[in-house]
Amino acid sequence: MATVELTTENFDEVVGGSDIVLVDFWAEWCGPCRAFGPTFEAASEKHEDLVFGKVDTEAQQELAATFGIRSIPTLMIVREGVVLFAQPGALPANALDSLIQQARDVNMEEVHAQVSQAQQG
Repeated sequence: MATVELTTENFDEVVGGSDIVLVDFWAEWCGPCRAFGPTFEAASEKHEDLVFGKVDTEAQQELAATFGIRSIPTLMIVREGVVLFAQPGALPANALDSLIQQARDVNMEEVHAQVSQAQQG
């Protein structure tokens, strides 16, 4: 699956309607972002069951601000509406594959229980 351009208009629909979503916050002027782009694209072709989205932080400043993006590229992994990972920095392909596997392995029943507990506490 090709990457999806995420905007304030489609973000909730795409991210909320998918099991696992990887989001790359980037900008055209950012050298590390351009270097990470092909790695992100290759992973999207390798893991066709996942959604890969890109947020152009220049065009989508409000969306970047919502998530407190201060440094790019920043990779965020969302599973079942919960942010499991959010960290700046370009990753090599093997590290990205490892993160994807870790996201797949998370016991989401436990995560949802912890989120629910935190919201009540």
